[in-house]
Formats: sequence, structure tokens, C-alpha cells
Amino acid sequence: MFYKFLYPLYKYWTAFNVFQYITFRAAYAALTTLLICYAAGPAIIEKLRRLKIGQTIRDCGPATHLSKGGTPTMGGVLIILSVLVSVLCWQDIESEVVWITAASFAGFGAIGFIDDYLKIKAKNSDGLSAKRKLIMQFALATIIVCVLYFRLHISTAIYIPFFKNPVIDLGALWIPFAVLLIVGESNAVNLSDGLDGLAAGLLIFVFITLAILTYATGRVDWSGYLGIPYIDDGGELTIFCLAAIGACVGFLWFNAHPADVFMGDTGSLSLGGVIAVISLLIKKEILMIIIGGVFVLEAASVIIQVLCYKASKKRIFKMAPLHHHFELSGWAETKVVTRFWILGALFAIIALSTLKIQ
Repeated sequence: MFYKFLYPLYKYWTAFNVFQYITFRAAYAALTTLLICYAAGPAIIEKLRRLKIGQTIRDCGPATHLSKGGTPTMGGVLIILSVLVSVLCWQDIESEVVWITAASFAGFGAIGFIDDYLKIKAKNSDGLSAKRKLIMQFALATIIVCVLYFRLHISTAIYIPFFKNPVIDLGALWIPFAVLLIVGESNAVNLSDGLDGLAAGLLIFVFITLAILTYATGRVDWSGYLGIPYIDDGGELTIFCLAAIGACVGFLWFNAHPADVFMGDTGSLSLGGVIAVISLLIKKEILMIIIGGVFVLEAASVIIQVLCYKASKKRIFKMAPLHHHFELSGWAETKVVTRFWILGALFAIIALSTLKIQ
């Protein structure tokens, strides 16, 4: 909005020229979400508490988590609202990329909201059935991918880390591949949201990495030098990534141990879905596996646990997702979170290093 209405005024006052710079708008997008979270956070948390929108804790989980019962959940609403306000203020609202990203973010947030609401209404941790949730996720992901494929005519070539040129062009098969990536990443982040500050902290590293990649992808000179595909309007995604970073940092202020509020499916599904969409837009689908390495490990631990138990009635981990295994192994919650953050930072560094090792 500021870009559309204020930038043209540079003809009359050169100071408005700053609105053309992505770095300027990205920095203030982060500041906007951060301030909104800090300012509105206490009021929203108190409202959630008064409405008795509290988290229901599973009896089969770590005993230390039972004290968290009743803590306000659906805090992802704060993240979504702050990011969408920031997007409207600082991004180019005429860009299709902006609207697709924002719609994906809000759409998966809506699915998470329904799931959280049903959990609260039924006063248990079930919410939407796994089947219904997956149907909704696949339906939304299919719509998003079809828009990318038929409307934006996005490249269906697949780039592999450490290789400069695309390895294979999937053609129409890119559609189911992209749908699976979005649904998988959304659920992977959701599975990781089990400890105070864990998901929010990991997402900060993911969005920092994506911000660097989107900025490089949106510049002809940088993308040419690094040998990565140039994506028109890719730079606008940098603003979204910085807005998300500000929102996650602001949310983490209230979500740090001991948490005053939980993200809930409202936040985890929306953030997981949107990072997958961004990776599709900038042709970093495979690299996303490295960028979100901790999320992949968390999801893999659940899959392995289920398959092994069905096959042999034995468990590989003391409990899945993986963070609960380490908790039950004697690690304090804060130690698990900190060490997973460190691991997330390492994955981010490895992902960025691939830009030069190809």
C-alpha cells in the first residue's frame, strides 16, 4: 500500500524514493509485525484466557506437560494478523505473487483455526480427524499449485542442491509433487510445535534463510552470479519473510518457556504451508528439505515410529515426535529447545552454503 501510494510522490519529494527499495520495506515490515505482536499480544492472550481457549494436554505425553493444561492456545492468530497487516502496508499489492503467498498463509491458518476450535469445543486434543484435516489441506494445496502452474506458469524444472542446472523437468507431474510438499511441510511444522518456543525459534532461522534466497532470486545480477533461476517479483517475497520473522520474534516473547500462549494449529499450519509455497515460487523445493531439516526429522520420527510399531509392535523412539523422545530421555525442555535451535541454525548455514558449492 505504501509502495503504491507513496512511492510515486518521489517526483515531488525525493525522500519518498526509499519506498522503491525492497530492503527498506522489508526492514519496516519486520518492525511492523514485531510492534503489533508486542502491543496486541497481552490483550489477545487475556482475551483467549477469558474465553477459556486453553490447550488440552494428552495424558500419554511427558508428565511435565500436564501443568501446561489450560494455557491459552490459538496464538497463531496474532502471527497471522500482524503479518497480513504488514503485507498490506509494505508489499506491492499489485503483485500476484504477494496475493498468492498471503492467501496461502491465511488459508492454512483457517484450517488450523477450525482444528483448534474443535479441540476447545470438545475439550480434548483431537480436533479435526486426521482424514478431514488432510482432505482440507490437500484441497487447498491443490488450488494453490494449480494457480502457480496455470496462472503464473511457474517452471516445473527441479533444481537439486550442489547442481547448477535443473536435473529434471517434471512437467504436469510437478503438480502432485508440489501438493505433497505443501501438505508435508505444513504438517511437519505442526508436529514440531510441541515445546515452548521450539517451532517459533526454528521458523525464525527458516525465514532468515528464505529471505536471503528470495532477495537473491529477485535480482538479475545476484541470481546470474550465483547461477540460480531469476524469479520476477521474487524480491517481494523477501518482505513477507521479514514480516514473518518479526512476527515469530514478537510471538516468541510470549511463547518462551514457560509459555503464556501456544501457537496452536492456527499458527503452525499457516507458517508451515507458506514456507513450502515460497520454496515453490523460488524453485527451492528440494533445498527446503535442508532448510527445514529439523522439521523433516520431526516428521520422519513420527512416520518411522508408526511403521515400526505396526510391523513389529515395537517402538524405535520413547515417544514421537523426536523432541518428546529426548524429553523422556532426561533432557530438560529448555535444553531440547535450545539444541534443536542450534541444529536448525546449522541446517540454515548448510542450505545457504549450497549457493556457492555448485
